[in-house]
Amino acid sequence: MTELVQKYGLDGYYLFSLVTLWVRYLIMAGLAYVFVWLLFRDKLKHRIIQSKLPEADKIWHELKYSALTLFIFAASGVLVYLMKEQGWTLLYDKVSDYGVPYLVFSIVALIFLHDTYFYWTHRLMHHPVLFKRMHLVHHKSTNPSPWAAFSFHPYEAVIEAGIVPLAALILPLHSMALLVFFFYSNFLNVLGHLSFELFPKGFLDNRFLSWHNTTTHHNMHHKYFNCNYGLYFNIWDRLMGTNHAKYKETFREVTNRLPEETQEVRPQSAGV
Repeated sequence: MTELVQKYGLDGYYLFSLVTLWVRYLIMAGLAYVFVWLLFRDKLKHRIIQSKLPEADKIWHELKYSALTLFIFAASGVLVYLMKEQGWTLLYDKVSDYGVPYLVFSIVALIFLHDTYFYWTHRLMHHPVLFKRMHLVHHKSTNPSPWAAFSFHPYEAVIEAGIVPLAALILPLHSMALLVFFFYSNFLNVLGHLSFELFPKGFLDNRFLSWHNTTTHHNMHHKYFNCNYGLYFNIWDRLMGTNHAKYKETFREVTNRLPEETQEVRPQSAGV
């Protein structure tokens, strides 16, 4: 981080962050789209949660707002750098400073911290005063595609980007921990917007695995709006009673479908 800024300046570091974000987004959302939505769509047609795919104009909407989000996320990276230079953060450079066990712990702690941050900021953005101004853009995708992972209004993008500056203030973090966290977060975010349920049948019947959310969980949030606010885990939705009453029932219905029970599926508009 420091070496990049010294060599190319803040503008160069911002550009590097932006390109990195685009590459990660295109690889993760793109691979999901190519393999699940295009190459294996007909083989997985019985796992489409809402039994249909969204229209092409919805996907263009997702791409447009995702592009805006990535510009804001890149700015967040510059902010974290400036905070570190001022000595405001607990970021550290050498793994040996805290050891490998702490490095692993910090990754897990950051994931759980983000899950809590996401749940409560997400619920707040569903307040009538904020919903139309901040969160409606994301909910235009009532049946999302992988490209919806970062489809946020700029105001919401600022909130979403806030987790890393916040975490850097209260948790010692190595760049390796942040890298693992980013890939985990991006992967689960794309998976949550996949519209195809790839989690295995019986996943929610396991007392331990059922604490992790599925694609059906977040897809139902996009469909019904007022439920299933969690990101990675099903902790806060259970504690606050915000799981959809038919979440498990819907998951079981989707995962118990047989391929021959479903007609061939094509996107609702040409060109997708």
